[in-house]
Amino acid sequence: MNNHTIFRDFHILAFSAKEDNQLLLFVMFFFIYIIGVSGNFVMITLVFVDANLHTSMYLFLSNLSVVDIGFTTTILPKLLDILLTGNNTISILQCFTQLYFYLLFGSTEILLLSSMAYDRSVAICNPLNYHRIMTNKKCVLILGITWLSGCLNSLFYTCVAANIPLCLSNEIHHFYCDGKALTKIACSDKRFSFVLLAEALLFLLFPFLLILVSYTKIISSILQINSQESRRKSFSTCTSHITVLTIFYGSALCMYGRPPSENSERLDHVFAVLYTSVTPMLNPLIYSLRNKDVRSAIRKLIRVQNFGLS
Repeated sequence: MNNHTIFRDFHILAFSAKEDNQLLLFVMFFFIYIIGVSGNFVMITLVFVDANLHTSMYLFLSNLSVVDIGFTTTILPKLLDILLTGNNTISILQCFTQLYFYLLFGSTEILLLSSMAYDRSVAICNPLNYHRIMTNKKCVLILGITWLSGCLNSLFYTCVAANIPLCLSNEIHHFYCDGKALTKIACSDKRFSFVLLAEALLFLLFPFLLILVSYTKIISSILQINSQESRRKSFSTCTSHITVLTIFYGSALCMYGRPPSENSERLDHVFAVLYTSVTPMLNPLIYSLRNKDVRSAIRKLIRVQNFGLS
């Protein structure tokens, strides 16, 4: 591969302008990582052990937690090592391995969020037939397609990126190996630009349109409900998902859909922290705090543990 003949490794310039704050950044990202992994692990455990959560909605939610654990684990341990040791070198193989798993979990999360929007639209627009439409077999099929699409997409993208000649520099101005950061050190190659465009259409625009259609149907159905209390309850089942969508999609679109500017790299860091680190940490908190079924499952799990200790 062309880039292998030029560079043997890369240097990740992770927050290099903030050398005096390396320890503070390490502590901040360490707690983000621990809280995120712990919260998502608790969510997976609750869905697994509580029979009341064995529904399609929580099956999607448990898969979202798996994705969030993988997402943060792909990025943050290497960043923590850089902040703690100051060694920002990463081999080409490690870089593209990180890129592969970053794309795998990122694209899978986008597809999962759109699947969850479809699930909510069926539950609100067609509640009497919900369990007939969203069967376990159909949910497993949707999840299988989602994970397979994420795997194939990341494999294709990574293979293309690995064959793009990188000749301008071996310094990545980001805190992980990101496709957008790699384009800045690549020789002129129109193939990669085409891949980035196709990626944006398939894994940002189309899922967003599916989410938009789903929520258009949801809002239309809610407005037709006569009882204000029933409308409030129906909409409250979607607020957690809408919150997660806003944070994740908002930060991702701001990073990849924003035109270049003087502060482009600094803004990329901020938005990347939001959707790769903060969002996976907040997801289980958002769903547990606003969902009475999850809160009930947490109370039951705590009672069982206390009973076992007594």
